[in-house]
Amino acid sequence: MSKKECPSCAMEIDEKEKECPICQYEFPKTNKINPIVALIIVIAILFMLVYSI
Repeated sequence: MSKKECPSCAMEIDEKEKECPICQYEFPKTNKINPIVALIIVIAILFMLVYSI
């Protein structure tokens, strides 16, 4: 079972928890689309740079 540390109280809790059971710190929601969009933008910019010459 994977653990993560609460940045508020330093308690080790389960990786899947969305809130710390000790201090009720709410972990930020992760958005998995952002890295994909960033990669597409970088590829598009590189494509334009290579083929604009």
